[in-house]
Parts: sequence; C-alpha cells; structure tokens
Amino acid sequence: MAKNKKKIVILGGGFAGLECTKKLEEHFQNDPEIEIVLVSEDNFLLFTPMLPQVASGMIETRHIVMPIRTIIKKAIFYEGRIKNIDPYGKIVNLWGSRNKRGISLHYDFLVVALGSETNFFGMSDLEKNAYQMKTLNDAVLVRNRIIDMLEQAENETDPILKKSLLTFVIVGGGFAGIETAGEIMDLLLDVRKYYPNIEREDIRVTVLEALPNILPGFSESLAKFAQEKLTEHGIEIKLQTAVTSFDGDEVMIKKLDTENKDAVDDSKISSIQSKTVIWTAGVTPVNTIKRSLFKTDKGKIIVDDYLEVAEFPGVFAVGDCALFLDPKTNRPFAPTAQIAEAQAKVAANNLHAMIKNKEKTKFGYESKGQMAIIGKRTGIASFLGMNIHGLLAWILWRNVYLSKIPTWDKRFRVFLDWAADMLFDRDISRLKFMRREPEKEYQVLDEVDDVW
Repeated sequence: MAKNKKKIVILGGGFAGLECTKKLEEHFQNDPEIEIVLVSEDNFLLFTPMLPQVASGMIETRHIVMPIRTIIKKAIFYEGRIKNIDPYGKIVNLWGSRNKRGISLHYDFLVVALGSETNFFGMSDLEKNAYQMKTLNDAVLVRNRIIDMLEQAENETDPILKKSLLTFVIVGGGFAGIETAGEIMDLLLDVRKYYPNIEREDIRVTVLEALPNILPGFSESLAKFAQEKLTEHGIEIKLQTAVTSFDGDEVMIKKLDTENKDAVDDSKISSIQSKTVIWTAGVTPVNTIKRSLFKTDKGKIIVDDYLEVAEFPGVFAVGDCALFLDPKTNRPFAPTAQIAEAQAKVAANNLHAMIKNKEKTKFGYESKGQMAIIGKRTGIASFLGMNIHGLLAWILWRNVYLSKIPTWDKRFRVFLDWAADMLFDRDISRLKFMRREPEKEYQVLDEVDDVW
C-alpha cells in the first residue's frame, strides 16, 4: 500500500453508515489514493421500518436484509464488533473471540455511525422479561411468542390465565410501537379462525404511552385520527401511562400526573395481567460510544454544525449516536432513518471537501414527510405539507418504502410477499429459534491491518 494513501473508516452498517459509504464511493470512485473501509457487526443492512411486518408474518425474514457486499462497490468491508476507538492514535480495534481474530484498523478520517440500542431506563426486570423490536431476531422472537400464546390459550381451561395469555402490551406510542400494535392485531385477527376456542373478545392489544399523545412527530389532527382508527380496530391506548415493572406475568403501570411529574399518586398505580410485553419506548447510544474518549452528552457524541467532532478534526459522527440539535426546537432530532441518511450525505460531502481543500457545508434538515401504517390498509402520512390518512396513506407508505429498499431483488420479494398476503392466510408455523447467549469476548490477538 502506498504510504501517501488516505484511509477513511466508517463504523456502522445501518442506514447512516451505508449511505455515507455509498456517497464517499461516488466522490472517490476513480481516486486510487483514497481507501474506504466499512465496519459493521452484521454483514447486512436491516430494513428496520418493515420489522413489524416480519413479526406479523406478512414479510419473510430474509426479504428485509440486504447483504452489504452487494451494495458497496469500492469499499473494503469488515464484519466485526467495535471494541474501542482511539482517536489520538487514530486506531479502531475490533473484538476477537475463540473463532475470530481481533483486528486493528488505522484511519486518517473516521465516520462514527454506530446507531443506538434499546433503552430500558434502568429497569432490569423489563430488560430481562420484555421483547424488543430492534433486530431481525427480535421480530422472529415476537412472532414465535404470539403463536406460542395462541397455542397455549386455545386449550387453556382457566379463563383468567387464558386472558393473560392473549393480552399483548406494547410500551411506546411512537412509530415502532404503533406499527407493531397494528401488525400484531392484524395477525391475531387473521389467524383466529384456526383457533376455535379463542373468541374475538379474548384478544387484547394495549399500547402504553407516557406522553399525552401517540406519534409525537405528527400533527395533532393526524395523531388523533391514528388513535381513533387504532381504537376502532380494537387496540386499547393508554396515554400518560408509564410502566414501572414487569415480572413476566404482571405489568405494573402508573398514571402520570401532568401538573406534577415527580408526584406519585398511589391511587393511580394499577396492573395488567399479561405474559407478553414488547418494549419500543426509547433508544440510547451504544456502550462503545459512552466509554469512548469523545465528548458526549446523554451518551451522544457532540458535533459541530458540520457534523465534525471539534477536538478531533477529520472525525465525524452521524445518525442516532450524534448529538445535533434542531435549531427550530433546540432539541435533538428524532432517531429516524431519514435524518441518519441526510446527515450521512453531509458528512461524506464534508470529508470530500476536507480532502480536496474545499469549503465544508453546514448540516440543515427539512423533513420530506412522515408516514406510518396503523393496521390493515390504513395509514397516516404528512407529505409535502399535506396530511393524508386512510387507504391513500397506506398505498403511499408502501410505495415510498419499497423504493427505499436498496436492491431490486429484495424489492421484488417484498412486493410478492405483500401480494401473497392479499390472497392467502398468514403462516402460523412457529419457528423454534432460541435466544442467543452473548458470545464470550477476547482481547485483540494481533494486528491484521498494516498500521503506519
């Protein structure tokens, strides 16, 4: 390798990391002096907006994962988990294990796009007992759990236990929570005909939201429409309600006092008998960021207007792990793929400007719109300044998200899944996946990369 070759390392294979890599490949496709390296824990991009549809059995699991190697062209790809980042030595270390060599990568420029993980706000019992909706494994586990509960409830003679088996609680009234609730209810109603001992009134799907309204990113009228439609569909929504604990059998909840948020009124503490809680109520940056040498606020890397880390020139942070305040609200942007991709493009352009000694551009964001599906053939959308709801919004959601899937073969497969769902019943086979135990971690064995 030429000594004067510059290496750009991108950490994270999500929407932000992959978008940044693709943009950098465009800028430097014919430049032999620039080497682009992408590091991701998985060798695929997970199309997270469609996870609820995997959980409901509408879409096949493999159809929302796109192998990274089929998307990138010039970049060198490493599959591995980040152990630590040394911004002074300009080195990134990847974990080694019994079956995998540890790797040290040197960089000249760095883009951190490591995303986020589920935030349980210190409630260890929820972390242990609740299901999540963050990974492909999570979606499959949720689907298996729903089918397992149906199988148990079908032959259960104790009416109280039967009711708790068929009660599903979703914590969080944002995009993920609402779309998950809608898909779960669709699945339950679609397959109920195969369970003759389960009546419609036995099924209960409840959404708990701590805020006074669901879907905080939408206009009040659109969020209200969504709430009405979900209620019509049989989904119960409890606003200003927080979960305090879940032991696997009972969800303890408390009604929040809007006037005095710190006050706990014992009369407002109640419980829901349920075996299944799905947590979608918040995210937090990954521990690699929290324990790094970068300056952070609430776990996120502090960046300037150009998305650059002030004390380390040439290091950029984008997506969920970067703290960038919306100048209109003076609050951090929502952790959405749309914002992550917009930041990734600006970071790539600014890296190109730095290397070519041009002027960098500040990050500015204008929302293109927001969409959510809230049940069978019903959606809501805020698009080009218009509020749309119902069947039209549902069609718009499908078209927009289908177009955003990066490879044509996966688009076609998802389209076929949607077409099959309109013609046939959903599959109620329970795939026996086990919860994976965390792999034991080892120190870096040696340096694989040539460090100079």
